Amino acid sequence: MAIVLPESFDKFKDKLLKQDLTPKQTVAELDKYIIGQKAAKKAVAIALRNRYRRQKLPPEMADEVAPKNILMIGPTGVGKTEISRRLARLTSSPFMKIEASKFTEVGYVGRDVESMIRDLVQIAVGLVKAEKVEEVRSKAEKNVEEKLLDLLLPPPRPKPGIPEEENVIKFQETREKLKKQLQMGQLDERVVEIEVKERFSSPFEIFSSSGVEEIGIQIQDMIPGLGGKTKRRKIKLKEAHDYLLDDETQRLLDMDLINRLAVDRVEHSGIIFLDEVDKISGRESGHGPEVSREGVQRDLLPIIEGTTVNTRAGLVKTDHILFIGAGAFHVSKPSDLIPELQGRFPIRVELHSLDKNEFMRILIEPENALLKQYEALLATEGVKIKFTEDAIDEIAGIAEKVNEINENIGARRLHTVMEKVMEEISFAAPNVKKKSLIIDKVYVQKQLKGIVEDEDLSRFIL
Repeated sequence: MAIVLPESFDKFKDKLLKQDLTPKQTVAELDKYIIGQKAAKKAVAIALRNRYRRQKLPPEMADEVAPKNILMIGPTGVGKTEISRRLARLTSSPFMKIEASKFTEVGYVGRDVESMIRDLVQIAVGLVKAEKVEEVRSKAEKNVEEKLLDLLLPPPRPKPGIPEEENVIKFQETREKLKKQLQMGQLDERVVEIEVKERFSSPFEIFSSSGVEEIGIQIQDMIPGLGGKTKRRKIKLKEAHDYLLDDETQRLLDMDLINRLAVDRVEHSGIIFLDEVDKISGRESGHGPEVSREGVQRDLLPIIEGTTVNTRAGLVKTDHILFIGAGAFHVSKPSDLIPELQGRFPIRVELHSLDKNEFMRILIEPENALLKQYEALLATEGVKIKFTEDAIDEIAGIAEKVNEINENIGARRLHTVMEKVMEEISFAAPNVKKKSLIIDKVYVQKQLKGIVEDEDLSRFIL
């Protein structure tokens, strides 16, 4: 069992309880970035709220409440991944997307499915570390400032004939002047001499296997100086500040605490998005890929049901990680999964294909809408662009049409269409004389005319 400091878990639990978004509020937040798919949003909003509810239960009851994993069924590009990713961002939860079909590749070994938990823990360590860096930043800045002042003005030595008190007062006055100059950036070009670590490749880095790589890193931690030696270098003060700040920040961080908090966060709020579940659907037929598919399902089963995985940050229990499975299920169906795995995804939601009206909304409504992105990008060149309503209608219509005649890739088609529409403007933007441009239906048709009319060409370009 992972060792968890009571105070670290209590702080984490308090943080979860403060994120008391109601299901309606969660859906409203998701609506800012994703158009439609109300059933899927509702399902993940309830799953998120149940996590909040679980934290308010007595510990013995909370341990018994398992997450209700979700299976999203729908074609590519309709929002399955984005809904899950945005849900994780709402609560600063560790999130990872992985393709289930990855485990059927050549050289697959059953226990490799545990690697997803190790990867999720590393993501959590990064999240927690970033938060802790912000907490110690001001102290680190203050310590670095003192170190730089010591480099610029070392402590005074006793001088014959000058009283020690007078010598100290003069030193402090000079130090205060330097401090003000340092804070104003007036000394950035001054050259100072500091000790820096020289980094060189470790012999352990030649191994590509994650397990062997982890052993190599642990050995590096055990043998001081294996990662490099120190030498004195003369560098500009600004560069020295950045180097010393990074070094001081790392020194102030408690990596044991960070690892424990990361494990807590994975165990209680981790989300794994398991894509392409339909590609591992299949029952054993005695030979060929079917055996591999069922083998992968059986290897995934203990992870999803709840097991303990050994990671670099400690032992992690997977009992309360939320798994969101996804797949198009064009050829197979959820009932083709082994019964045990079906039972671990009790919530099924179907996401529908997107039509022209939804494409139009995707272009203009979300906070990260494509049109807003292009407008912001070109504004950096001083170019102001505006899309007319008929241009937006035409772009959405063409995206829908190309999806019909080619493979339907959902909203991702908008990216390829938009890029082709904006190609000439994006290329000429730095040199264009007319800084205000109107993009209308005629312009869109002109840019896409030849491609849309030639079905074979559209297959390759759009």
